[in-house]
Amino acid sequence: MSQATKTRTIWVAYGSSGVVGTIRKEAKGYTVTMAGADTSTGEYPSMEVAKAALFAQMRPGSDWPVFREH
Repeated sequence: MSQATKTRTIWVAYGSSGVVGTIRKEAKGYTVTMAGADTSTGEYPSMEVAKAALFAQMRPGSDWPVFREH
């Protein structure tokens, strides 16, 4: 009997001072978690919406982060 392997995709968001958060691909959408947070900010329907949600949680005046898939 074989077991299906669950593969998660994670993108790490890098700002000017280092890691600012992550976006994880889940079954129903994309989950955003800010660096140092114990809980996620929510689940979003698309990667673009998740990126915008992560950016909205950053300090005002921050540059758009660089997202790298891991």
